[in-house]
Amino acid sequence: MTLAEAKAALRRAAQAARRAAHAAGQGEAAARLAAVLAPFAGQVLAGYLPMRTEADPLPAMAAHRGPVAVPVVVAPGAPLAFRAWAPDAPLVPGGFGVMVPATGAWLTPRVLIVPLLAFDRQGFRLGYGGGFYDRTLAALRAAGPVTAIGFAFAAQEVPSVPREATDARLDMIVTDRAVIVPDGGV
Repeated sequence: MTLAEAKAALRRAAQAARRAAHAAGQGEAAARLAAVLAPFAGQVLAGYLPMRTEADPLPAMAAHRGPVAVPVVVAPGAPLAFRAWAPDAPLVPGGFGVMVPATGAWLTPRVLIVPLLAFDRQGFRLGYGGGFYDRTLAALRAAGPVTAIGFAFAAQEVPSVPREATDARLDMIVTDRAVIVPDGGV
């Protein structure tokens, strides 16, 4: 099985696991995420507007004491850009069916909440396959320290995520059951 085939098979299984976990409810996930974000008060935080069955970071984003942004796809193959967000921000359709703020300042985050399909205890994630977060984290980390926090349901954990040299490692993963800090993480 090729790496691409392994990732595709894992994506299918991970989507099913996430769907089942989402149906069971968010549990303590948002409160746990807010507690993890508390030491980052004042720093620019990038979250995401959840799609389908993704774990919902919006309560933690709204509670953040500092600027908050969400990702905007500006071009295929490019890193993400981040536009200021607030709970009452007017939204418009963006790339890949994701809603984005209609207006707002462009911000450079130092802390990112990263969505995912699957993760492992080594800090690697499986996303949708576009490489947007990998490119974005590489660019942001080249410019200075950045903390990448995966946000998921515990049911999305797998023993090992198939990975390539360009796959960015997360510093931490927050789930509805635990906070996981991989070796060498935050």
